[in-house]
Amino acid sequence: MQTKFRALSLSHKTAPVQIRELISLDEESIQRILVKLKDFFSLSDALIISTCNRTEVYYKHELDLSTEIIKLLGLEKGITEVVNYLEYFETFNQDLEAITHLFRVSMGLEAQVIGDIQISNQVKRAYQTAADLQMAGPFLHRLMHTIFFTNKRVVQETAFRDGAASLSYATVELIESITANTYQPRVLLIGVGEIGEDVAKNMVYLPEAKVKITNRTKSKAEEIATPLGFEVVDFEKSYEAMEEADVIVCSIQKNEPFITKELVKKFSIPSYKLLIDLSVPRSIETSVEDVPGVILYNVDNIRSKTSEALQKRLDAIPVVEKIIEESISEFYDWRKEMMVSPTINKLKQSLEQIRQEELSRYLKNVEEKDYVLIDKITKSMLQKILKVPVVQLRAACKRDEAEEMIEIITDLFDLEKVKTEK
Repeated sequence: MQTKFRALSLSHKTAPVQIRELISLDEESIQRILVKLKDFFSLSDALIISTCNRTEVYYKHELDLSTEIIKLLGLEKGITEVVNYLEYFETFNQDLEAITHLFRVSMGLEAQVIGDIQISNQVKRAYQTAADLQMAGPFLHRLMHTIFFTNKRVVQETAFRDGAASLSYATVELIESITANTYQPRVLLIGVGEIGEDVAKNMVYLPEAKVKITNRTKSKAEEIATPLGFEVVDFEKSYEAMEEADVIVCSIQKNEPFITKELVKKFSIPSYKLLIDLSVPRSIETSVEDVPGVILYNVDNIRSKTSEALQKRLDAIPVVEKIIEESISEFYDWRKEMMVSPTINKLKQSLEQIRQEELSRYLKNVEEKDYVLIDKITKSMLQKILKVPVVQLRAACKRDEAEEMIEIITDLFDLEKVKTEK
């Protein structure tokens, strides 16, 4: 049975935020699931990506393991009836579709806000985790490095990554739109993880805003806020800062809501209070919208307004897709070469063994200088004999007929009995 590269995906395109936050995995959960995949199914290539917009598992195996993997996800998250969520998962069981999907995700083509640069860093971390757990074989190593090289081409050759990171830029655009009539709007950013940090850096596009930052680790908040000229608030005083703010951007990892309806009801809201929840699981109770004057946005309903940067990214999509197509073609060329390499090596070993046996048989008593000459001649003959089948094998790769050619050469030279030298 043929081993295939496969993918299992739950994303913003297939599931609402309520489902995505149930399935969302932290780093420790990802590591535990990878270990189970290795132990239970003997996987040598596996990759897990989990962000606010998607949880995806990529793996190389003879069988479709999607149901078993979903059950593992349910077990890890404590979901007893995880089979009820099968409909939210999309499966890719053919090499090309799984590989193409991973390229598109890594480049930001499948992001909720097109061109989100954060996904490339998240993919790199996912690969590093797989490599650390020895879950990345030659196939996955080559595939990921091809993806990283493709990402560099996209940055260098297109406008797809011009401007601010997409999700962060969308957040800043939203704040700018709603606070347009507010003099020096007061903005509080809670949490400076990867998304929060990116939002903070893009706050420079709101020059009139009075920005404050708070974080559990104060030193991290100071590290980000000081170069930008923003004020840092002690995390213990975040509730007072929320009371004063016109806009609260929450990007904090917490299992239960950090901002509740009961808390917001205590605030004095003379005009409005914009709450933006960038966390998965969500950190703001959806019922806060019941409080007069409160406007709530989360990662599902943030939509970037038309902007020059976004339009450049949209215009660049055909070029990005062309670059991806070229990279996948190059990767497949390498993969085909890898498919025929063992056969070529076995053929070389088989013929070399015959050559050595015949030299030993007929040249026992020849002088050294004659032996050297005959050895050189027979090596040259061997190389010329090998040239035709090797060229034919590689040509068969280009025609996608490698398997048939491998079978013919293996039978013709009885290569099954040849053990490849390590």
